[in-house]
Amino acid sequence: MQTKKNIQYLLGGLLLLLLVHTSCNKLDEQPYSSIFTDNFYKTASDAEAALTAVYGPMVNLYLTAATGASDFSADQIYPRPVVGRDTYTLFSYDPNYTTQKSFNRQNESPQQIWQSCYQGIEKANWVLLRVPAVNMDTARRNVILGEAYYMRAFYFWMLTKNFRDIVVKTTPSTSIDTAIIGKTLQPDVFKQIYQDLDQAISRLPSYSANIQKGRPSKEVAMALYAKTALYAQDWPAALDKAKQVLSSGKYSLMPDVLDVYNVTKEDAARQENMWAFECESTSPGFSTQIISLYGPKNSDGPQYAVTSFGSAFAYQSFFNSFNPADRRRLLLDTFYINKLGQIVHQKDITPITKQGVLVKKYMDPNSVGGSGATNIPILRLADVYLIAAEASAQQNGPSTEAYGYINTVRNRAGLPGLTTGLAKAAFVDSVLQERSWELFGEGDRWYDLTRTNTFLQVIPKVVNDVFPTRAPQPKNRYFPIPLDEINANTKLEQNPEWK
Repeated sequence: MQTKKNIQYLLGGLLLLLLVHTSCNKLDEQPYSSIFTDNFYKTASDAEAALTAVYGPMVNLYLTAATGASDFSADQIYPRPVVGRDTYTLFSYDPNYTTQKSFNRQNESPQQIWQSCYQGIEKANWVLLRVPAVNMDTARRNVILGEAYYMRAFYFWMLTKNFRDIVVKTTPSTSIDTAIIGKTLQPDVFKQIYQDLDQAISRLPSYSANIQKGRPSKEVAMALYAKTALYAQDWPAALDKAKQVLSSGKYSLMPDVLDVYNVTKEDAARQENMWAFECESTSPGFSTQIISLYGPKNSDGPQYAVTSFGSAFAYQSFFNSFNPADRRRLLLDTFYINKLGQIVHQKDITPITKQGVLVKKYMDPNSVGGSGATNIPILRLADVYLIAAEASAQQNGPSTEAYGYINTVRNRAGLPGLTTGLAKAAFVDSVLQERSWELFGEGDRWYDLTRTNTFLQVIPKVVNDVFPTRAPQPKNRYFPIPLDEINANTKLEQNPEWK
């Protein structure tokens, strides 16, 4: 295990050297790390280490940026206005992320999404180039390639939903010429994601207990395909892939939605939590600072985490939007029990507002400092049901099939099913609202608002005494490409709205 980690770090470091070379357009030397890759991909253990490295950028990606960019921009959750997190909420960012005072933590800025994803893409490209020639078990090699295709698709997916038109790179940077390329329009990005996921689906095994934690199954690749198609408004493909996942019988909803987020039941929860950023509170293992953001201030709520700062809360209006009978509202709270066993009421939860609502999806009372074992969901089966509901209604109108998908999720939450007879637009609005209740705090809501282009109508209405005014502009639908990246790549142009 340690040897693999050392190889991973070496590979990552040398590939980072490659990125340094290719970021400076005045150089014409051959990157030294390409020499390393020629000598590295010889054995099965080399292939395994290279695949592990493909997952490495997920650590920085899910430290905060992968969820915070969406959650702090949307209408469910807001940050305590420290270390620049209010930059999302106030839409006060610009392309100069690295020197901009309000984003003084790069690991929380959109630049972290850009950098992490392209690091992962570069590493996946090396696997896809070199591993086919490795002398190893054919079946295992096929799975390794399937995972690399999946991860490349995932990184492209993260990039395009944040930046729209992006650089689509499908070969590794063996020279300056292969590194400096321009952007691809989003419709063609979606096509590339489809192609990669088709390759992944053909190679990955169906879900079983034998699949390593944090690794995708065939059905996970289908779920990502369905979600990509939803964003592309490719309703037939979204519905087809979602139905394949649901009919596979490999996954099922947890009977109690609260158990999806119960750290002691996370192994059982994989029946629904199809693919997640896997966290561990012990070393070796990866964690995220999200657990410390959502607990009460000054680590005063021991049921949340040993170390927490009270840095993120739900809007009171979001809490009020739930039916009191909805089990999912229990994943929010207006009080907590402190270390002395005393009830701390809402007015005292946070020093910045008397209407702070706590988020309980990332609780781990046995965390080690700020490192908790609560996994960060990326693709859940409930999401697939709601994708199927939306795609079915968009394609065929609000049919019995579409009602069945959304009502499966509502019934699990303890709510009655939607009454039939809704018009198409009203039904789709109901699905989007259901997604908000089901997936809050999981880095999803902002992208629902941007893909439907409703953020300009929704966001200004969701304010409180911490953020009394929120005024997004049309250009905020996508983040600007980081200025550092544009300066390094002469063929990369800024998004037109940000020029």
